[in-house]
Amino acid sequence: MLSVIAGACLASELAFAEGNDTPSVANLKVGAAAVELRSDDALPIAGGIGPGKATGQDGMLRAVATVVQGPPNGTRVAIVALDILMIRRDYLDAAAKEIEQRTGIPFNNVIINCTHTHHAPSTVKIHGYDVISEFATQVKNAVVEAVVKANEKLATSPPTTMLFVMGREATVGQNSRMELRDGTISWGIHPGDEMRPTGPFDADFPVLAFKGTDRKLAAVLFGHSTHTIGTRTMGRRSPAFYGLAAQTFEQETGAVTTFIEGASGSTHLWRIDGLGFPQVWIEAERRILNAVRYHVDQAPVVPVSRIASIKREVTVTVRRFDEAVAHKAVVDYCTKHTPAPHHEKTIAIFKQMRDELAPFQGEERKTWISATRIGDVAIVGVPAEFFTQLGRDIKERSPFKGKTVIAELANDYVGYVGNADAYRLGGYQLWMGHHSWTERGTGERFVDAAIQLLNELYAQN
Repeated sequence: MLSVIAGACLASELAFAEGNDTPSVANLKVGAAAVELRSDDALPIAGGIGPGKATGQDGMLRAVATVVQGPPNGTRVAIVALDILMIRRDYLDAAAKEIEQRTGIPFNNVIINCTHTHHAPSTVKIHGYDVISEFATQVKNAVVEAVVKANEKLATSPPTTMLFVMGREATVGQNSRMELRDGTISWGIHPGDEMRPTGPFDADFPVLAFKGTDRKLAAVLFGHSTHTIGTRTMGRRSPAFYGLAAQTFEQETGAVTTFIEGASGSTHLWRIDGLGFPQVWIEAERRILNAVRYHVDQAPVVPVSRIASIKREVTVTVRRFDEAVAHKAVVDYCTKHTPAPHHEKTIAIFKQMRDELAPFQGEERKTWISATRIGDVAIVGVPAEFFTQLGRDIKERSPFKGKTVIAELANDYVGYVGNADAYRLGGYQLWMGHHSWTERGTGERFVDAAIQLLNELYAQN
């Protein structure tokens, strides 16, 4: 391992020592900035069934922005990550429009994704709670301010080199939709009752890093595809283990560090070496931090000859459902697998969500799919808790082989979106509700739309 790291570092140093004037250095600049999201113990916390409360905070909740400028003609893209569960496009469209007005970065060149922490105030209507409008507005404003600050840094940015590696971290997370002995699909941990996983786990760990001619890291972005649940101290607000690892790495290096949540709709962190909670999450944070450290050192310099971005609307449909069948699925599972008295609350909350959605069955709605390229690295934005299989499908079909990054919950929120077979299997993620209302086949349409955008970008060589 040490020889690999040494070789990668030597390659980076040689690029500078030889006065590398390729597009990756001569024409590339980067600016990055973070804005803290302010909260307190009074605000309801999203992420559970029914509103939660938190006492105190681990780490910061942030809007983190990276603006990259390069060929052709100083094209700029802005990549933003938000330490919240998720948020709808009305707030994010407004943010992207204001960013265009204040910075000149085109609306289509702004990608905003959520890290999906389950330990932040509510910004969506889901599971018995609603949008906290004051906090959601603060989030929108923080997106704008983070991008404006990052964009201002371009003026003093030295010529920059981009490094990229598609690494791996195979120990933090596992497929969480297990088939149980009674034929149902698990929601949580069911020791002794689990038969087989219903989908894959994605161990890809992409890392983008930007270094100036002073060889100092200016910005780092990394991705992984496990649900962002778990902090150092239970019951606190937090960016969770991914965000905490990012902030520690940032403190160590001075490089603004962004976590990009991958396709994690069917992947959670339930177990590590028999540890209990919160020790599992503390260990996960340690492993993710070490993975960032290692892969940043390992990443080779990659050229950037073109920057481009596309954001395109696609149509989704509120699925039709049989109320009796949908109600029975929730009641049967919760009565058997959810300890009393929690099952009664859960059943009631899901019934309320279906009642609220019933008048909208068959309604068509518009959402976004986006694709951004920085050189031969592509970032795909999908507006959903995207099942891991679908993320893998995009990466396998992408023309940007081995360099495609998935950013879920990007630019909008349309709930869980699974692959077609997952809708047949059912389970919590696909029970009808504000968390899951799209029709079967939506995931495959998202994949096809993403591949079309990627092919268009790839053809711009």
